[in-house]
Amino acid sequence: MVDFAQARRIMVDGQLRTFDVNDIPLLDAIDSVPRELFVLPGREELAYIDQDVLVSDGPERRYMLSPMILGRLVQALGIDAGDRVLDVACGRGYASAVFSELGAQVTALEADDTLAGAARQSLSAAGAGNVTVVTGPLEQGHAGNAPYDAILINGAVEVRPEALLQQLAEGGRLACVKGRGRAARATLYVRTGDAVGERALFEAAAPLLAPFVQVPGFTF
Repeated sequence: MVDFAQARRIMVDGQLRTFDVNDIPLLDAIDSVPRELFVLPGREELAYIDQDVLVSDGPERRYMLSPMILGRLVQALGIDAGDRVLDVACGRGYASAVFSELGAQVTALEADDTLAGAARQSLSAAGAGNVTVVTGPLEQGHAGNAPYDAILINGAVEVRPEALLQQLAEGGRLACVKGRGRAARATLYVRTGDAVGERALFEAAAPLLAPFVQVPGFTF
């Protein structure tokens, strides 16, 4: 029988703190959220491994990002209590639960109704009451609750997420992994007025999200 509380502490100390995740409220939030509630039933023992974990093997394949990558991305967003957050490709809702624990007002977006339903169940089981789960095309975001102070994309993109960037508030931040393979980097976008700056943070890898894959152009 796995002691999940101990596994969570080992994850925080061995995976996050050693990967420059040093924000105390964030570490406390991650230590408080039962990650095992957000994986596929019967795979709870995989919840704390240091790699991406498949959380949906249906038409929308979705992964819970590895603790190290997710921790660094959320830390880069600099979440404060009361921030409005959009969690894109939320899967079963783990990152949304962490944002909720930080006191954010969270909109969790999924493309598939079944997966969104699973997220609602997991979030309810974890006591994350201030998360609203919505469905729709990932690349379009959710304008109904915009503007957002922070947006997280739970996966890798190859194209600039323009519609999501337009849903950022003044000073709003968007974090994602951009690119594939060795060229991939964790990336932070920050909106200032009508301009959006872009900054690479660190080398990272994450599963590509289909709506954000670069479509090859025609050649003649």
